[in-house]
Amino acid sequence: MQTLGADIAVVLCGGRGTRLQEHARAIPKPLVEVGGLPIVWHVVSLYAAQGVGRVLLLTGYRSELIEAFAASADWPGGVRVECIDTGVGTPTGGRIHAVADRLAGAPFFATYGDGVADIDLAALSAAHATAGALVTMTVVRPELPFGVAVLDDRDRVTGFHEKPRAEDWINGGFFLCEPGFTAHLGPDLVLEREPLERLAAAGSLHAYRHEGFWACMDTYKDAVRLNDLWASGDAPWAMAPR
Repeated sequence: MQTLGADIAVVLCGGRGTRLQEHARAIPKPLVEVGGLPIVWHVVSLYAAQGVGRVLLLTGYRSELIEAFAASADWPGGVRVECIDTGVGTPTGGRIHAVADRLAGAPFFATYGDGVADIDLAALSAAHATAGALVTMTVVRPELPFGVAVLDDRDRVTGFHEKPRAEDWINGGFFLCEPGFTAHLGPDLVLEREPLERLAAAGSLHAYRHEGFWACMDTYKDAVRLNDLWASGDAPWAMAPR
């Protein structure tokens, strides 16, 4: 088995799920279910299945509900899961900043509590080690929600591509961070803005291109798709025994 670059992961679980309509009005977004289990269970499971031993859930909105689920859940692989209430209005960078003292000065994975992928953490770790960057960010090309028309130079439609992948790369989560990254964070900082923008400007932010499956549960339609994949037995992110 290849070596992972970290043994701990932090999962951002403070979201409200406002675009999931009635399905997330009373519960935090990480507890919206896929196949009868909250999406955050799936996120933690893909880390546990690949050897990560400890996961911190950084909660906010309705944190008590996530804590109650975490205390009773059947987590796979013997992973230790701890909930930390980082405040309702705390931005993403502030949430990680709040737990810097719990990371034991070691490298750590970080991701969002609403996204799943068939991510290879060992490959991510190897790319991070080779790059020598302070942070490696997984980038993905998401599937577009619509089909596109193919035009020739005379604007004639020559065909259609059904839901192709985007040409540009976006932040897919699944970060691997050196311990020094926490010095770039603060209680009022949004992770994706000043901290990562500064690293990018300094050449200290590396991209790991993930060409496989990736999905973010941002809307009700996303939730339906993930549930359909799980029900079909074709859930690419399902690495732990079901």
